Amino acid sequence: MVYIKTDRQIAEIRKSNEIVAEALSFIEKFMEPGIETRILDREIENFILKKKAKPAFKGLYGFPAATCISINDVVVHGIPGKRKLKDGDIVGIDIGVELNGYYGDGAKTFLIGNVEPKVVKLCKVTEESLYKGIEKCVIGNRVGDISAAIQEHVEKHGFSVVREFVGHGVGIKPHEDPQVPNYGQRGKGMRLKRGMVLAIEPMINMGTQEVYVMDDKWTVRTADGLPSAHYEHSVAILDDGPVILTKIN
Repeated sequence: MVYIKTDRQIAEIRKSNEIVAEALSFIEKFMEPGIETRILDREIENFILKKKAKPAFKGLYGFPAATCISINDVVVHGIPGKRKLKDGDIVGIDIGVELNGYYGDGAKTFLIGNVEPKVVKLCKVTEESLYKGIEKCVIGNRVGDISAAIQEHVEKHGFSVVREFVGHGVGIKPHEDPQVPNYGQRGKGMRLKRGMVLAIEPMINMGTQEVYVMDDKWTVRTADGLPSAHYEHSVAILDDGPVILTKIN
């Protein structure tokens, strides 16, 4: 189901996304070697609750934590626990927020200490590809225009796009249609309309595009054990172009 949002609904969705952005900014000071991922999860959950909002991922499809925390070769959906961050790690934090029945969704990959230059480049290119995709979130374009812009930028730099997990509509529900792959052909797919809100989220691997899901049924890892980066914004498609909602006002 594709939900076309009214201006009033987009204003409400923006509020939940602002909390996502604030939580990602808030947690930055905790991102140090030695901290356990469950502490990061607890801090983010408490931050969201203090905003009179709810962590949207907690219990969603049975997910056991408030946030997805994915380290190094974990692509997405890492479950927080006793694992401690180490110097040189990259850590993807994906946050969902529900406020007054409206949903926000955003993610960022944090660099811990001295990260290898080639891994820094992976993160830089992944974040750049996010903005390449957002540029195509224009009325009259198609989903494939977003997908192709991301894929072309990533592959130009020698990295690979995960196929099994994609971006999506967001706002009325945490996951809505249309699906927004990070690979595809220009001019293909659903036409973009005013009032759509899309979560654009490239998941980009240093090596192979192949991934697998661990026995916990959640944690997604790269097949070759090489790092993966993940960045995400929720974006409203409006008359004057795309508006990033996951921003601190």
